[in-house]
Amino acid sequence: MIDIGPDFRQQALRAGLSGLDAVLLTHEHSDHTAGLDDIRPLNHRKGGAIPFYGEQRVLDDLKKRFHYAFSPSLYPGLPEVDLHPVEAGQKIEVGRCQIQSFRVWHGQLGILAYRMGPFAYITDASRLDPGVVSTALKGCRVVVINALHREPHHSHFNLEQALAFAQQIDAGVCYLTHISHHMGLHAQVQLELPERVLLAWDGLEIDLPDE
Repeated sequence: MIDIGPDFRQQALRAGLSGLDAVLLTHEHSDHTAGLDDIRPLNHRKGGAIPFYGEQRVLDDLKKRFHYAFSPSLYPGLPEVDLHPVEAGQKIEVGRCQIQSFRVWHGQLGILAYRMGPFAYITDASRLDPGVVSTALKGCRVVVINALHREPHHSHFNLEQALAFAQQIDAGVCYLTHISHHMGLHAQVQLELPERVLLAWDGLEIDLPDE
């Protein structure tokens, strides 16, 4: 799973999630980490801790926000988390899944994006370093990218910037996510988008070939 936001419990119930192999964190903001406490039923199913991968400062932030889960005086029922520091550009292996992390910028904050085979997930980005498209994103078939709303924003792509980015990477399909209600109604906005660019929606499922 990439990030674990405050509505993780509702998402997991809706999706019928029965297990969780790992959580990949993009950054430390609450809308990407606040659901950590709700992994407890999945700890019981797994019979132990769930690995969380993220940059060291992000993991340190988790220890502060959820200090009770990392206290020396643990008691039954706490969320069980196994923290794994990751640096931008580092590869991660979860089961048979090979994951490539890479750097994107959320305003002035460096955060992580992830690629798994033909699929890449980028959220909260306002810019990417030169060369990322030709390296980390080369040959991607499906890319998810944030598009907050139509107006310029200091730390997120707006719609115009996201569309320019989608054209640059030229993936098979690009889904827009992290969308504000200021964007407009889904059906109306979709009519404005070019071919192979789609607004994502809750419950969207994407089938990818094994690579």
